[in-house]
Amino acid sequence: MIDLVAISPCEGLLPLTVGAVTLSEPEMAPLALVAPMKGKEASLAKAMQAAHGLEWPAAGETSKADGAELIWFGRAQALFVGAEPSAKLAAHAAVTDQSDAWTRVLLEGAGARDVLARLCPLDMRDTAFPVGATARSEVFHMQASITRLGDDSWHIMGFRSMAATLVHDLKRAMESVAARTQG
Repeated sequence: MIDLVAISPCEGLLPLTVGAVTLSEPEMAPLALVAPMKGKEASLAKAMQAAHGLEWPAAGETSKADGAELIWFGRAQALFVGAEPSAKLAAHAAVTDQSDAWTRVLLEGAGARDVLARLCPLDMRDTAFPVGATARSEVFHMQASITRLGDDSWHIMGFRSMAATLVHDLKRAMESVAARTQG
């Protein structure tokens, strides 16, 4: 019998450091899309709080508790990251496993914001995109989710099938930013 082994989307591509910026892949974790049923938004928020200690995120925000995270993922949607969602949520929302659908990377270091600025049309300044903010946008020509984790730290999610392209585009931008600071 064949033993199947899960591999990460960026297997063999990461980690990567160029100049002062590092691109890495966090450990694989459960991912589930949570979308409230019509009229169940308030009861879902209460169920999420009771089951996981997480607040339902407003547009562009995230919520964290006990190693799990709830990331705003679009109108009436959030991505539950880092733990298996409680079965009790199914009474209030459609909960679908997305663990194999996305690639997750961390972009960190002095110049990480400049790397994103080359690829993304969002305003990445502190006043427009503070720590904890999240957005769905483009990274070069791909749709992605971008969450700011710290001053020089960003969590980027793209479609798993585009993992190599995401790494390639980020690497080129990293090289461009590093070249600007040399000399």
